[in-house]
Amino acid sequence: MLATPHQRACYLILLLILPCSLLQAADKPALMLAKVFQSDRQITNYWISEKLDGVRARWNGQQLISRGGNPLNAPAWFTQGFPDTLLDGELWIARGAYQQTVSIIKTKKSQLGWKKVKFMLFDLPNHHGSFNERVAEMRKMMQHNNAPYLQMITQFQLPSNAGLMQHLDSMTEQGAEGLMLHHKAGIYQSGRSHHLLKLKKFTDAEAVVTGYRAGKGQFSGKMGAIQVKSKAGKVFFIGSGFSHQERDNPPALGSTVTFRYQGLTDRGIPRFAVFIRLRAEP
Repeated sequence: MLATPHQRACYLILLLILPCSLLQAADKPALMLAKVFQSDRQITNYWISEKLDGVRARWNGQQLISRGGNPLNAPAWFTQGFPDTLLDGELWIARGAYQQTVSIIKTKKSQLGWKKVKFMLFDLPNHHGSFNERVAEMRKMMQHNNAPYLQMITQFQLPSNAGLMQHLDSMTEQGAEGLMLHHKAGIYQSGRSHHLLKLKKFTDAEAVVTGYRAGKGQFSGKMGAIQVKSKAGKVFFIGSGFSHQERDNPPALGSTVTFRYQGLTDRGIPRFAVFIRLRAEP
């Protein structure tokens, strides 16, 4: 049944007033997300790579988009030479440079900062083969790579779980965030997958800033700690992990922060919570 002129006009008005967030949500990439590594896994079944502290991004064959579906302001020279196929990767500068990476990606005044950034390739979402096959395809792609800002993250193997933990200790001491493990036979699938695992020495979580506590001693006149509320509804303070600049300009009320902790108390409060960064979706 054909729509009447009045119905067509209503449809047009509805499209015009739809929130931009709804339109963007349809463009969100269907990313494969990691589950937490369990010690009963047979490590010889996995490829291993460093877990980068960068900004997750998807190359859709024409432009870079964030995990939230927002186009990223990458200059044309940055993506020159990228293949016309889907690429999953991380925009990354170096260990500990997350905030710098976010700042460069979000700025619209200058694109020179992008010269510090690399797109670190770690998967091919449209490839229907196993991760073994995808690793081979990515390595082949890199042999003919003419894009200076596109690199493949190193994929390696280890002979035992004990060797895995030793490697984790060594990498963590060098400033790495942790390790990622791809099952060799795993296919790419959206959502949380047991074919993709993350392994870190500490647990990371997010919480919303609800208040502040004044600093004392060397931090007199500055922020001493932030009060936060976790997703589980637990309220507690985070007082370590901040730079002097962050204590002068602490995360705003209502903002979301990422923190690291070591287990929970009997009341469910994160133990030894340390501030890592302010969450900033570009």
